[in-house]
Amino acid sequence: MRIIFVENIQSKIVAETVTSLTMQNHGHLTFILLAFLLLSSSCKEKQLPAPQTRPNIVLIVADDLGFTDLGCFGGEISTPNLDRLAFQGLRSTSFHTAPTCSPTRAMLLTGVDNHRNGYGTMEGDWAENQKGVRGYEGHLNFDVVTFPKLLQINGYHTSIAGKWHQAYPADDERLWPDKRGFDRSFSILQGGAGHFEDMQPMFSFYKKSLYVEDGKELDSLPRDFYSSDFYTQKAMEYISESVEENKPFFSYIAYTAPHWPLQVPNEYIDLYQGRYDEGYEVLAEERIEQGKKLGIIPENTPISELTPNVMPWQELNANEKAKASRTMEIYAAMVERLDANVGKIMEHLKSLNQEENTLIIFMSDNGAEGNNINNIVDTRQWVAENFDNSMENMGRQNSYIFTGPSWAQVSSTPFKWYKGFSTEGGVRTPFILSFPKWSSNAGRISNEFISVQDLAPTVLDIAGIQHPDTLFNGRKIYPMDGISLKDWLAGKRKYAHKRDTAHCWELYGRRAVLKGDWKAEFYDKPYGKGEWELYNLKQDPAQLIDLALTQTAKLVELKADWDEYAKRYNLTLPNQKVGYGEDEIWRKETN
Repeated sequence: MRIIFVENIQSKIVAETVTSLTMQNHGHLTFILLAFLLLSSSCKEKQLPAPQTRPNIVLIVADDLGFTDLGCFGGEISTPNLDRLAFQGLRSTSFHTAPTCSPTRAMLLTGVDNHRNGYGTMEGDWAENQKGVRGYEGHLNFDVVTFPKLLQINGYHTSIAGKWHQAYPADDERLWPDKRGFDRSFSILQGGAGHFEDMQPMFSFYKKSLYVEDGKELDSLPRDFYSSDFYTQKAMEYISESVEENKPFFSYIAYTAPHWPLQVPNEYIDLYQGRYDEGYEVLAEERIEQGKKLGIIPENTPISELTPNVMPWQELNANEKAKASRTMEIYAAMVERLDANVGKIMEHLKSLNQEENTLIIFMSDNGAEGNNINNIVDTRQWVAENFDNSMENMGRQNSYIFTGPSWAQVSSTPFKWYKGFSTEGGVRTPFILSFPKWSSNAGRISNEFISVQDLAPTVLDIAGIQHPDTLFNGRKIYPMDGISLKDWLAGKRKYAHKRDTAHCWELYGRRAVLKGDWKAEFYDKPYGKGEWELYNLKQDPAQLIDLALTQTAKLVELKADWDEYAKRYNLTLPNQKVGYGEDEIWRKETN
């Protein structure tokens, strides 16, 4: 049997023709055959293998996980399941995302630049001149089609368990995952929430956490709910359904770990007790050395300098050290718990005899979270009045803590800054891809630039499905900006992208362009100089030496590339300072 991809208008014409013939000839075999001939000749078709032979895809996204947090990327956190996945497949040391979560997720789902898919800025962070501008809606707009939708209409069983963060306002049902290509869905619609059953909102102005299942809002969660565990349970249920239906499956598992508030079940809460008592500078050195041994970090990489908003460990008093150390203990425990759940997914695939035919992708949505969450609207006062952040209660259900810039810098080691910036620390994240049929990738480490935008075209290519390009269901859409990595992953192409391709970013007015070994960046003071900076990432991966004044021709070239990007994608730069979590006064603080 052939499975035919029928495009929009032709689909309607052929369906009407077949209906007419069938009504006139009451099931005669001649007309049934004629109907099949019409389908074959009148429609644009895509021949696919039988459902049971098409590859399954599992996409796992961690939330605010830093570049060196995993063991297989040089970290001290115990992540045996992700390490095993990494050694069976490919680790990318040059996988790039957007600077924050929802723009990354929109690019991931569509393969389209964030300035076109609705996330030219984060929801709620509009400058006055960005309000109402197309591409800046603050939700996944309808100028794009998601690749899960294309998988769905071509016979895949599609599901999501976990964070959506593509709907604003979150209660607008048109924007929920069940309307964007998912057969089954269990999701937190907002950017995050507490990790237990009390449905603790992430901010006071959220009023409540919005969870939905298959298009219906939930009033409560199970009593034993813990985010990573429950999302895994749901994902396994959905995968089992697809196997029972004899369909290939796409499973999107979007964990909210280790996103703040940092919380973990009691049995994990003391796993790392005392591990971080020597401080963040010592831990950064350990990670760099281990990263070099693994081949993750270049040998010429120095220890990163502390950012100006971080106090040296030795300048903290005993109480500050104790709280900072405990915060990182909770963070590490959350990552280990996430890893344990990835192990459950892998065992579930094996039990269903789906392991050999399943492509697994693991990634983080951006760099580690280092912004001062207390400075978002009234969060400092709200937390003080409603949560217990005592040493004894940190990491438990009614606590509300976050890592801050100190530990985030360690998580981003060896790169500069963290989430919210287009520096390497903000947009370069861990990436693992494992597919048993591509055995040549086993243990491979690649420093080839790849982008989150490349995943949608890659998945569609692997599934044998064509993107509709500029028209879907009668509406105009943007074509994908990413490229398929299938041939590169399969060893049929040496480079992922052409060597002279300019890769550009912009969020909150912070700009960057990466071309070959060179990266130009523009950041507001005091984070940057308020003018373009230039770095050679091959010689200076930690971005310590600004070459803007000595390599002027290269800077002019990259600035021209960025200007071309801004023009092509019709960027609207903010006319006022925007962003989140910034200090009102530039001061050193650990949390």
